[in-house]
Amino acid sequence: MLRVGIGYDVHALVAGRPLILAGIDIPHEKGLLGHSDADVLTHTLMDALLGALALGDLGKHFPDTDERYRGISSMKLLEQVMKLLEERGYAIGNIDCIIAAQRPKLAPYIPQMRENLARALKTDLENVSVKATTTERLGFEGREEGISSQAIVCLVKV
Repeated sequence: MLRVGIGYDVHALVAGRPLILAGIDIPHEKGLLGHSDADVLTHTLMDALLGALALGDLGKHFPDTDERYRGISSMKLLEQVMKLLEERGYAIGNIDCIIAAQRPKLAPYIPQMRENLARALKTDLENVSVKATTTERLGFEGREEGISSQAIVCLVKV
């Protein structure tokens, strides 16, 4: 049996915060605002995984009102989501993610993002796709007010 989920997330760019994507601290003058580390890519992926399992969304499992999650690494949260997936007898078929950001250029970091996600998802690198795009200076991403991400996942019963 296959299950498919989609995820979408947005975080504002602000001064004084690190820019974390797939667990990587990317040098930039601004970072993402959020209760946790605000890793928009990993948040998107977790929402897609939870959706594929019909388990609700990220806020249901890790509410931003819970101090246990203040500043937490989203990669640690992804490990918890993977436990839910494994408990239900599913594994990653494949994932496809895209990040929309005007700056910084993310291409140099994509190989490490893929490796980090593949390791956390307990899957082969060939099952993990991460892409980045600008919005040609259109919208909030183009004005460098924030970064958005989308993901789709396919889960397989093991």
